[in-house]
Amino acid sequence: MSLFLTLADLFFIGSVFGWVLELLFRKFFSGSNPEHRWINPGFCVGPYLPLYGTGLCVLYLLASFGESRGLGASPEGMALLLVLMAVSMTAIEYVTGLVLLRWAKLRLWDYRNCWGNVQGLICPLFSLFWALLGAAYYFFVHPYVLGALDWLAHNLAFSFVIGYFFGIFTLDVAYSAHLAARLKRFAEENRVVVRYEALKAHIQGARKEAAQKIHFFFSLRSELPLAEHLKNAAGALEQLHRRG
Repeated sequence: MSLFLTLADLFFIGSVFGWVLELLFRKFFSGSNPEHRWINPGFCVGPYLPLYGTGLCVLYLLASFGESRGLGASPEGMALLLVLMAVSMTAIEYVTGLVLLRWAKLRLWDYRNCWGNVQGLICPLFSLFWALLGAAYYFFVHPYVLGALDWLAHNLAFSFVIGYFFGIFTLDVAYSAHLAARLKRFAEENRVVVRYEALKAHIQGARKEAAQKIHFFFSLRSELPLAEHLKNAAGALEQLHRRG
């Protein structure tokens, strides 16, 4: 199987499983969701998180590189490889969060209450989680990846699913980018940053109070204009430092 198809399969698998992990985390453990609602995580509409898909591809490439260099043969080499995995995942998280924060004025996650955080986008605690996730991948998943992907490559039904996924994913990114542009316009006009998950929770609560149908995937869809929700959702906004 070509490297491109391998990475495409891994991106699909990582995006979907990462979405499931984030969904459960936000439901049961996240402090930003005190009412423990089921909230669709992430920037996109569908059940996938590109950050995790990209992360799984990076973990695969690092593990393959480590095998080719014999890093797994010694404790020191293995420790170095695991550190590289944690640093890489943290870097992906930081760059993704920074781009959305600078470009779209959106904050998808908020670590500002965590010790040692950098701009609320990364922190030592979640870097530790990335390290544990990287170790779990290296020891329990990577040894079986090539065999599993080879099976998937010869399964035409799964190849159809992969093609369908990327078609839907492309449309989803275009739709979500358009929505982000509307949020950015509001944020720039009001000099605020939109806390995306808090906004979703606010709209979900408002629809529940108004006995409106709650859309799990289209979390921002409502009978009220989006700008009206943004103005009312004090908990979904944070003031930026005003210039001069």
